[in-house]
Amino acid sequence: MNNVKSYTVEEAKRKLESYCAYQDRCHKEVVNKLRDMKMIPLAIDTIIAHLIAHNFLNEERFAKSFARGKFNIKKWGKNRIVRELKFREISRFNIQTALKEISEEDYYKTLHALAEKRANQITEKDRFKKKKKIADYLLYRGWESHLVYDKVNELID
Repeated sequence: MNNVKSYTVEEAKRKLESYCAYQDRCHKEVVNKLRDMKMIPLAIDTIIAHLIAHNFLNEERFAKSFARGKFNIKKWGKNRIVRELKFREISRFNIQTALKEISEEDYYKTLHALAEKRANQITEKDRFKKKKKIADYLLYRGWESHLVYDKVNELID
């Protein structure tokens, strides 16, 4: 006998309500969770509809809090945020809405602070290698290449 607990639709609803209440989730995460719980497609659709109707699941709210969090806490650039939201199957409209959560002023201040901090950590003497290291670091974090190269050239002449 397999050890997978089976859930009624009501039990699964309650479990997913608390799962979504704890932290904003995207539809993909919720569907995967329900699949892991061995729910059938009809039950999944019913539960998703319930969660949306009762505002436990709201993809726009998820996208906004995801963008704010990854920018404020992890200092990710817009490219990385967009890539991660697309991976979670968030609509283009909700991605655009989410990016509006980041003010232009904060965005540039954060890029500057991140670039300066990285420049101070790198002991490389060759300025081209140093520039490349800073640029690679910022690009990996999802900052737009034109901003990265402008900032690197501004910091290291």
